[in-house]
Amino acid sequence: MQLCSVCSGQVPKYRCPTCLVRYCSLNCFKTHKDSCEPVKRKESKRDQNQPHTAAREPWTPDDLLDEDDRSDMVSADILQKLGESEDLKDLLRNPHLRQLLVAVDTAGSKVDVMKTAMQEPLFVEFADQCLRIVEPTDIEDD
Repeated sequence: MQLCSVCSGQVPKYRCPTCLVRYCSLNCFKTHKDSCEPVKRKESKRDQNQPHTAAREPWTPDDLLDEDDRSDMVSADILQKLGESEDLKDLLRNPHLRQLLVAVDTAGSKVDVMKTAMQEPLFVEFADQCLRIVEPTDIEDD
């Protein structure tokens, strides 16, 4: 588990857009911004072969994520399976579940909102169904 790069006291929730340092609060950001230096992004082969114009291809996950974030990334194949799952589509037709998902997505403190959402049987069912697709097991519980 990582700690805030500024105070080393909390789990970081934010990342500096300029240098990618992780920090936990507004106070830490204010402290950090005085010494912030832009990080040079490695040019991908795509960038080296194309002129720097607005017409170039959109960013890829590798362009945007660091190694820590990539370890949590779900492959395109798995994302497609999630999108094609009839069980997930059925669950997502429920407006209450959609409200819970929006609350988690827009929350400042996702940990607290997730704890609350995980008390909802519908949300737990949704999470379990997602996990069955993302991390399938040989033996499924019936």
